[in-house]
Amino acid sequence: MKNPPAVWFILATILIDAIGVGLIFPLMPDLMDRVGAGGAANGAVWGGVLMASYAAMQFLFSPIVGGLSDAFGRKPVLLFALAALALDYVLMALAGVFWLLLVGRLIAGIAGATHITATAYLADVSRPEERAANFGLIGATFGVGFVLGPAIGGLLAGISVTAPFWVAAALAGANVIFGLFVLPESLPPEKRRAFTLRDANPFATIAKIGRLPGVALPLAVLFVFEFANMVYPTLWAFWGRAMFDWSATMIGASLAAYGVGVALVQTLVLPRFLRWFGDHRVLIIGLVSGVLGCIGFGLVHSAWLVAPVLVIACLSDMTPPVATGLMSNMTEEDKQGALQGVIASLGSLAAVTAPVFMTPMFRAFSDPEAPIFLPGAPFLVAALLMAATLPLVIAMSRRRAGASTPA
Repeated sequence: MKNPPAVWFILATILIDAIGVGLIFPLMPDLMDRVGAGGAANGAVWGGVLMASYAAMQFLFSPIVGGLSDAFGRKPVLLFALAALALDYVLMALAGVFWLLLVGRLIAGIAGATHITATAYLADVSRPEERAANFGLIGATFGVGFVLGPAIGGLLAGISVTAPFWVAAALAGANVIFGLFVLPESLPPEKRRAFTLRDANPFATIAKIGRLPGVALPLAVLFVFEFANMVYPTLWAFWGRAMFDWSATMIGASLAAYGVGVALVQTLVLPRFLRWFGDHRVLIIGLVSGVLGCIGFGLVHSAWLVAPVLVIACLSDMTPPVATGLMSNMTEEDKQGALQGVIASLGSLAAVTAPVFMTPMFRAFSDPEAPIFLPGAPFLVAALLMAATLPLVIAMSRRRAGASTPA
């Protein structure tokens, strides 16, 4: 790494952000009850509306956030995003009606997630051969945050449904102050590029980045994977309640277990797999693990079987950092922010469309009076989508092998 202290600071920033996000997930069913949208089926739909609204704003504004960080530096954009997230948590703590929750989610979505600029920051301070593993550190840090966040959120839920939001707001606010004084800028002025109105058009920016040599296929794979993988944040809490009548504490514990698995995969498994198998083979391993995990959750009917399936599902989290590393190594330094903005924007597009697609399916199959009671049906559809990306990865691998073969 070119600047190890800066990398550790960025990881600490992501950790605090992940804790704040993880606090909320176990509370979604209770939060929907609080604003009058209760019940596992109806709550999942309205929770999906919140997620889709947040993601829609991210889709529209992520390229702007990435472009602004390329033009003005990573530090000011990162701190602004953190401040907006703190405001969002305050609004969610105060909200007693659905529309106020919606306003908070829109604000947070407009600001963009901190990982857009944080990932560009890591690209700035990492050598090309280190990027996939370092991007894996972001996933590992989120994993640790999901160990602490849901566990704390589940415990604080016993005090008040608003307590986790106040804690998240305090963490995000403290992080803004910390970064203001400590975080160094990673993008020097001579490596910045002008921000233009074209950068504000998400479709034009996606098309521009997609035309970079070798980027289109991994970008398509990542989008389909992110769409399918949205089944977890969209439905996990509601699926756990419908299938096993899990409490907020149990939902938090299951998410914490998932966080432990992700952290171990990203820090211990991913670097070794990259050395042993290479990036394309690791990408295939990640996708196959995702397929098997979703099939498992789609069909499981005993709570004790969740644990072994969760182990397999955690391996799928190698997919995003490897795909991102492949694309980052094909992109110039002054476009790293734009690339991360496009990746985040496509992830947001997946987050807009996936809940709209998956929550009605969940509602239809989670109704006890339905002809077929199968709350895991959306997981089975997600498995099919992930499986459909495997031919693209094989094509990428063959193209790379052909390019490296001497004429």
